[in-house]
Amino acid sequence: MTQGGAARRTVLGAAVLAAGTGITGLAAGPASAAGASPESSPSAASAADGAGGFRGLPYPTVIGHRGASGYRPEHTLGSYQLALDLGADVIEQDLVPTRDGHLVCRHENEIGGTTDVADHREFASRRTTKSVDGVQVTGWFTEDFTLAELKTLRAKERIPAVRQRNTLYDGQWAVPTFEEVLRWADREGRRRGQRIWLHVETKHPSYFRDLGLGLEEPLARLLRRYRRDGRDAAVFLQSFEPSSIQRLSRLVSAPRVVLLSAAGTRPWDFEQAGDPRTVADLVKPEGLKWIAGFAQGIGPTMDLIIPRDAAGRLGTPTTLVKDAHARGLLLHPYTARNENSFLPAEYRRGTDPAAYGDALGAFRTYFEQGIDGIFTDNPDTGLLAAEAFRPGRRPVNR
Repeated sequence: MTQGGAARRTVLGAAVLAAGTGITGLAAGPASAAGASPESSPSAASAADGAGGFRGLPYPTVIGHRGASGYRPEHTLGSYQLALDLGADVIEQDLVPTRDGHLVCRHENEIGGTTDVADHREFASRRTTKSVDGVQVTGWFTEDFTLAELKTLRAKERIPAVRQRNTLYDGQWAVPTFEEVLRWADREGRRRGQRIWLHVETKHPSYFRDLGLGLEEPLARLLRRYRRDGRDAAVFLQSFEPSSIQRLSRLVSAPRVVLLSAAGTRPWDFEQAGDPRTVADLVKPEGLKWIAGFAQGIGPTMDLIIPRDAAGRLGTPTTLVKDAHARGLLLHPYTARNENSFLPAEYRRGTDPAAYGDALGAFRTYFEQGIDGIFTDNPDTGLLAAEAFRPGRRPVNR
């Protein structure tokens, strides 16, 4: 972090607050698409929101990835509650629909790995193979269950080989609806006397729209019902499909984030629309300008910020942080975790892939790049690493 970091955050925070909501055509490339509105530029910012945080959020912001999924089965009320109790600034939900149109919180619509559905003989015949965003997937899918049927299932740990301790909590919680999460957040907000921030992702939105189960409209209705639809709403809306974010921008004014996968990949809506751009194109200045026309931030994989070499070690940082900030865009990269199997090679300790490595060192390396927040399965680790980078604190010497 440079000495001018606090000033940069102040300008950036104001720029994001002022970002426009203009929509551009999905298939239009950066050269032909409408750019960001003038007020999206940091130079147009006239007021700051505190000492660098987005609308009062701490900087850098720690986002509980699927809750506190390093310690509890992901996307359960138990995982969300623990993330909040550990101090996470924002709690993430991924949304998929049921057959009768309810939005539920699962990382994927295939639920064989995250629930006990395989143990329910009454649902054995629903095991099937589907093509989801061009990938063949076999299992059980939320869109084949009513909410009442889904509520007979119990959540379980998704990666028990890495997180064996989490299996202690298998069967403790049901699959939550997003409306249940909104009610939980309102209760916790009243109890704590503060807003509870959420980071909400639409999963496979084009796939579900093709099935007649569009995600954006029911999501917008719930956000309006619980008064989380405005520019000052304590919620981020995110998707790997830019068209989903564009659609949401026409329905609500809440802040929006475009998620970005590996550089050589293409968003599925681009595939369907025949848009030739890849993520590598979107992280260029012209691609970021296009995104800034309808979103307030990006959520890149961390390899887009610091690539890894063939041995898994961190290489030379890219210019993505600087380039995104120049367009007034926040950066919320994903995903920081404690276990060796997820860490860059130089931060691994020992040979057990499930053991903890030097996660604090890895977190701090990413914070040093000037990112505005980070998704993490381990909010307590993220918060400890973030302390040295928050206003009024000196960075840790490394």
